[in-house]
Parts: sequence; structure tokens; C-alpha cells
Amino acid sequence: MKPKLIIHGGFFSESATNQEVKAAKQQALKDAAAKAHEYLLRHTALQTVIYAVELLENCDLFNAGTGSQIQSDGKIRLSASLMDGDTKKFSGVINIEEVKNPIRIAEKLLSYEDKVLSGSEAQHFARQIGFGYYNPEIKQRRGEYLQKLNDSIRLGTVGCVALDAEGKLAAATSTGGKGFEIPGRVSDSATVAGNYVNEFAGISCTGVGEDIVSGALAAKIVTRVTDGFSLKDACEKSFNELKSFNGFAGVIGIAANGDVYHTDSHPYMVWAAFDGEVTVFE
Repeated sequence: MKPKLIIHGGFFSESATNQEVKAAKQQALKDAAAKAHEYLLRHTALQTVIYAVELLENCDLFNAGTGSQIQSDGKIRLSASLMDGDTKKFSGVINIEEVKNPIRIAEKLLSYEDKVLSGSEAQHFARQIGFGYYNPEIKQRRGEYLQKLNDSIRLGTVGCVALDAEGKLAAATSTGGKGFEIPGRVSDSATVAGNYVNEFAGISCTGVGEDIVSGALAAKIVTRVTDGFSLKDACEKSFNELKSFNGFAGVIGIAANGDVYHTDSHPYMVWAAFDGEVTVFE
């Protein structure tokens, strides 16, 4: 099997009018996709999606890890999840504070019986296993929070789906939330609605978490591929069902046969795909 991967950097409202911002994110995604594909050639799909999402969490252009949005009480809370298409195991953290890479904590939880942790207990777990204090806030986010610049909120999440040389799939997703939300709000990113994979296909979502959860989007698309749909047809049918409530979402995906696909219900999802020959980004 030819190794392939696709990554996304969420939706960016400012990309509609600020071409410089859009270009910077495109280049960052292109670079991350190239690095992650090189990594994929020597590692499994599971290891690669963790690596790729960590790269994006470390880039303050995106709303995940460093540079995440600030909630209405002035705090940053991060969520991330990971799923292995081979073992069918899912793990994640929800609303964890003061860590650098929530995807790495989700990785550790894969080996535990209790695989999804939230809030202060997730942070306590992270400290116990050696993840130290980290403040993911950047000056721009504090300014947006103080001025309540809603028109600059980034509907941002980052994610990766990978297919390795053995034909195994994995998916990972990470988010810093939508900004100014009620503390404790749970996004789709650490649920099977936003991040899901099995041996047939993998999906990572971005957009409005409530819409993605209402549409059970990632799990629904993967289930349809499992039942015989092509990846494209599964995505299109599922997105048609979002129209009944004007659902706002975007997805990236890979099927076990090597098909790579992305789609969104609204413009300006930024993504990149790399199979060793071609990089494409929007």
C-alpha cells in the first residue's frame, strides 16, 4: 500500500479577506504535510497522525495547542482525540488546561482502561505521567478575548488521517475550542462524531462542534464506507443530511483502498494532502 495522509487546519473566517493570513496557513500545512509524510514512510499510521497533529498544535497559526482560543471565563481549555483503525481503540482528553500537546496525552491514554478523561482530572493525569505546566496563550488571543472580536474567531481545529504501508489507518484531531464559549462546553473533537476510523476509512472533522455532534458526522461517514459506499459518496450523503439544520462542517478522510477526500459545507477549510508526489492545499 502506498502511504498517504491528509491534514486540515480548520475553518478560518479571516481567510476570506486576508490573503496573507491564508497563504501563511497554507504554507504551514504544506510543510507539516511534507514532514508528516516523510515520517509516515518509517512509522505506522497511528504514530504519524500523532506526530502531524503535534506539529500543528505547536504552530500558533492554528487554534489547537499553542494559540488556542480563550473561553468566556478567561481560560484556555484544550480537547484532542486519537483513534487506531487497526485496534479500534479511541482515546482523548476534554477541556484539559495548561498542557502543550493534548494529543500526546490522548496517546498515553490508549494504553489505559479508562481512555477518555476531562477537566482537572485529565490535567492531574497529565502531571502524574510527566507532562509539565505550559501556557498555550498568545498575545493575539488575549487581545481577541478582551475586545470580544467575534468576527476574528477561527472555527479552528487541526487533524490528520493517515494510511501506512501496511494498509492500516489512524486519525487524530485537536482543538482549542471556538472562543468565548461557556466553560465546560464539549466540542466534537474528542468524540467519535469528530474523529473516527476503522479498517475501512478514517475521518477527522472541523467546523461547529455542535453541528458535527448532531450529525454524528465522522462515525456516520466511516460506517457508510464500511457498508459499501465510496468515501466520496459517504461524505456527500452525510453532508446532504447536514443541510436540514444548516450544519457547518468540514472533513478530511482516507479510505482503505487509498482514496483521499475532503469536503466542507462552507468555504475556507484549509487542508493539505501528501502521497509523496503531489501536495494540494486550499
